[in-house]
Amino acid sequence: MTNNIQIQFVKLPVSETLSTYINQKSEPLFKEYPWLIKAQVCIKKDAKNGDAQCICDMELSMPGPRVFSSSYEPSFEIAVKNTISELHHQLERVKHKMVTQRDKNILCY
Repeated sequence: MTNNIQIQFVKLPVSETLSTYINQKSEPLFKEYPWLIKAQVCIKKDAKNGDAQCICDMELSMPGPRVFSSSYEPSFEIAVKNTISELHHQLERVKHKMVTQRDKNILCY
């Protein structure tokens, strides 16, 4: 099964290296949480105050509400890593809620 990851570079040239890095770092999320449908990644730079910040926005689609995270870091690799780490934490909370709800439903029968 291939992961459905859409990567958009905003006002930046497309980087195959960064695209490969994003795919590699996202793969464990799709393996651990099989209910994920797709990921939309937006890579951009913010040049406010003359100090360029690398931004990684990522939104995950799944049954129910979508999950979103964003990181502002000095490099794209760190921004991607931190964004995926935050998404992992959010998905753990979603998974916990799903298991808790399932257990409540089982106890009701």
